[in-house]
Amino acid sequence: MITAHTAAEIDAGVIALVERVTRRMRTAGRVGRTVVLRLRFGDFSRATRSHTMPRPSAQTQTVLAAMRALVAAAAPMIERRGLTLIGVAVTNLEDAGRRQLELPFRPDRSEALDDALDEVRRRFGSKAVNRAVLLGRDPGLTVPLLPD
Repeated sequence: MITAHTAAEIDAGVIALVERVTRRMRTAGRVGRTVVLRLRFGDFSRATRSHTMPRPSAQTQTVLAAMRALVAAAAPMIERRGLTLIGVAVTNLEDAGRRQLELPFRPDRSEALDDALDEVRRRFGSKAVNRAVLLGRDPGLTVPLLPD
C-alpha cells in the first residue's frame, strides 16, 4: 500500500506495486487471471475494483495495462473523495507451466524483458535496476519474502 495525491504519484505507485507483485509471481512460478485494485479514500471509506483478463499472466506490462484501466475508471471517484491508499493484487492464480496455448501463436516480447530484469535483480539486488518513473521516489515499505 502507498499514499498518493496526484495522478502522477498514483501512476508511479501503481507501477511500483505491479512490478513488485509480478516479480514475486514469476519467482514463485505462478500466473494470475484477475487484477484487483483496492482504494481507500480521505473519509476512510474503501472501494475495490477488479478485472479478469482473457488469459493468465505474470508479465508486468500486461498486468500494468489492466491496472491502469481500473485506475482510469476510478479517477472521477478518486478526484471527488481524495485518495489516501492504493493496493494492487493478482488473484485466480495457477502454475505458470500449465497454460492453454492459443492460436495463432504470437511471441510475447515483454516476457524476455521481465526475465532479464528479474535476473539482474537476482544477481545484483532489487535496487540494481528500476523504471525511470520511480527514480528519486520513496520505495515505501518493503516486505520480506518468505519461501512458499
